[in-house]
Amino acid sequence: MKIVFYCQHLLGVGHLFRSLEICEALDSHEVILITGGPHVDVELSDHIREFRLQELQMDRDFKGLFSSESTSGLNRIKDERQERLFDFFKRERPDLFIMELYPFGRKAFRYELDPVLHAIREKKLNVCGVFSSVRDILVEKEDQELHELRALRKLNNYFDGVLIHSDPDLVTLDETFYHYDDIRVPLVYTGYIASKPMPGVRARLRQQLGIRDDEKLVVASAGGGTVGAPLLESVIKAFSRLDVRQSLYLRIFTGPYLDQNDFNRLKSMTKDRIQIERFVPDFLPYMAAADLSISMGGYNTTMNILATGVQALVWPFPQNQEQRLRAERLEQRGLLRILGSKDMDPSQLASVIEYVLAKPVQTCVPINLDGAAHTAEWLECYAQNRS
Repeated sequence: MKIVFYCQHLLGVGHLFRSLEICEALDSHEVILITGGPHVDVELSDHIREFRLQELQMDRDFKGLFSSESTSGLNRIKDERQERLFDFFKRERPDLFIMELYPFGRKAFRYELDPVLHAIREKKLNVCGVFSSVRDILVEKEDQELHELRALRKLNNYFDGVLIHSDPDLVTLDETFYHYDDIRVPLVYTGYIASKPMPGVRARLRQQLGIRDDEKLVVASAGGGTVGAPLLESVIKAFSRLDVRQSLYLRIFTGPYLDQNDFNRLKSMTKDRIQIERFVPDFLPYMAAADLSISMGGYNTTMNILATGVQALVWPFPQNQEQRLRAERLEQRGLLRILGSKDMDPSQLASVIEYVLAKPVQTCVPINLDGAAHTAEWLECYAQNRS
């Protein structure tokens, strides 16, 4: 099969890496990944090729789109993207078309997606299976009712199914999409999308980093977005209050899009046993090697926590419900601990870190983390039944 996967990341790289995990699982097919966000240097497997639209991303105030790579006006970029995307479908004639988040989100890109969807339905483009790929929890909207009714019309008119990357024993989509029962296309819970660490990676990386078995490694991260500097600053200050006679080490990953001034300030605070980097494409081994993770609560980072079984402190992004709701469910199961505003005080955070490092590690994670494989299997069954 030829499968087209559209992913438009705007602020961070979480959506992109989750989409890539699904594309990797479709390894017996030809996969074309359509991207149009800030470039991220990732290595693609042989069965995946990338088709890039002109770059667009969201501004820091969440108020509008802009391009950092083009001097053309926004309207001209949008016109060019729309034309290129439509021509792409004329040329490639895919068997399956998967859109990350749309129409549950990415409303700003309906100008380029809706013409393709309409043309597929009207058989002006090659008829193919059309699916929405959506995470467990949706971000709330200012006019939730209007947003849901618009999404509902598109789902029922243009789509063949919704792939929900969640374990329904933890979170179900109806908790954040209230017209769930009005969706008339198949709703498929795939399980969570989570990379699995390679066997032995913990020991290998700790040896590479020069960390003994009786020493402790703390990994602090801010995900792939532009926020997280306050958390990382608190972690650095808390670390200086810990008893380093235990031989503690701190590795910090700020994310690729953190403001340069914030990165420089954090870097100036680092001392012995603290190292800071913006980004590593293969972050999972560091989580596997760690004795404690301190992070934001994004989908991908949370899945890394579950896949590695690392002890975890999570500070959910406060602007919407998504990270907090997921973190609360996992905290109820004893799989992580949520940091509150009081915990951002360095002395308090140091006490929390010491307490968690002294706890026994919980290794059993009774949550379905095989979402990528299950997505691929379901799509293959759909295609066989359709042919």
